[in-house]
Amino acid sequence: MKTLQKIGSFAALIGAATNLFALVTLITLLAPTGYGSDDPGQTVAFLADNQAFMRVWYVIIYLVFGVSLIFLSLALYERLKAGSPALAQAVTTFGLIYAVLVIVVGTLEISNLSIVVKLYGENPAQAATVWLTLDSVATGLGGGGGETMVNALWILLLSCVALRARELPRVLNYLGLVVGVAGILTVLLTSLLLMAVVYGLGLIIWLAWLGIVMLRRSPVLAAQNTTTEQQPFRLLGSTASRSIGEVLVPADAPDVKS
Repeated sequence: MKTLQKIGSFAALIGAATNLFALVTLITLLAPTGYGSDDPGQTVAFLADNQAFMRVWYVIIYLVFGVSLIFLSLALYERLKAGSPALAQAVTTFGLIYAVLVIVVGTLEISNLSIVVKLYGENPAQAATVWLTLDSVATGLGGGGGETMVNALWILLLSCVALRARELPRVLNYLGLVVGVAGILTVLLTSLLLMAVVYGLGLIIWLAWLGIVMLRRSPVLAAQNTTTEQQPFRLLGSTASRSIGEVLVPADAPDVKS
């Protein structure tokens, strides 16, 4: 169990690192040079000129992140199953679905990149039109739809179960609730840019914090602490009758004979 928990902690930290890498490169490198522009022709031209970099970027932010989510989901199941096995299974199911969606979107983005770059060399206008269609599908499955919704539900349910089981720090679970709600609102109300910011930054902080907690805090030790708190008193002695006798009659009391 300890090995799986360490793997899960590193997986959460890798998830935080990949999301932070995606956010920083998007703001500082990609967006200023035309990626994500409203003009599909400009976006396709950027992809054609930076094909190798974009391929590596997609691998890191999607495939590496998706694989890390698999190990994180399994490690979290080990921590939560003792308190509520059924709910722990539900949480793990959402986590694994989220991991699969991230990997699928990543492979789709890489495939779209290859198709568009090839078309751009033959017919730039057609490549721009095809990009609009392919990007709409990837966005619907990814950050603009299914992936974000499943992730939000996963974090929301995970935080509720962890609060009930008292397995993770309470403040971390409250942060998870905020991130989950923000993710749902990001999908339902696309005009709320603030919710997207809260969700994106909150997800990075939540993953990093979760990784640190899992690395430092053993679930076995946490369970023992919880048991000790719930049972502050216990009987001493080899048997219950002997313990009661020791309490009622001191050991140094004189014998009383009839």
